Amino acid sequence: MEPLKDCISNQISIANASLENILSMFETVELKKGEYFLHSGTVCRKMAFIETGYLRMYDIAHGKEITLWIGSGGKFITSLSSFVFQTSSLWNIQAVTDCKLHVITREKHLHLSEKDPKWLEFDNLLLARSFALLEQGAFAHLHTTAQERFDALMKNEPELFLNVPLQHIASMIGIAPESLSRLRKNHTK
Repeated sequence: MEPLKDCISNQISIANASLENILSMFETVELKKGEYFLHSGTVCRKMAFIETGYLRMYDIAHGKEITLWIGSGGKFITSLSSFVFQTSSLWNIQAVTDCKLHVITREKHLHLSEKDPKWLEFDNLLLARSFALLEQGAFAHLHTTAQERFDALMKNEPELFLNVPLQHIASMIGIAPESLSRLRKNHTK
């Protein structure tokens, strides 16, 4: 759980006792490639910190898989609206590779939120970062070209291209797989 410990302590100032209490609420879970963390249509009752591996959030629209986001090591993943409001999830969350996760249930999350102000401080940062990512993604889809979205992803997360099927990456940046192949080919020239 060292990466989770580092993630928390690098973002907020926290006493060791509080940090250990928070970590004790997480359970380590391993998912094999292809296994699901969450199915759309179900209520999400857990959130995960990804220690290793890749998970994707996706849905199927008109018979086509649409990838919203791909989470990698050092990031948290959940269906946020379902987790918070206990509504049916709009998204599937599936392991793209074998994954090691640290999972907290909604009940333990709420307990920590009531009992430990440091968890609440950290959780507020997570929520703010989630909204910022959503805002940046929407802006990118509206105001940047496919080339610019590809370049930004290649610069910020080049390891995705080594570990995640290209059709998922193409869907996430809003282009056809053939277009992604062209962009990659042009990038290597």
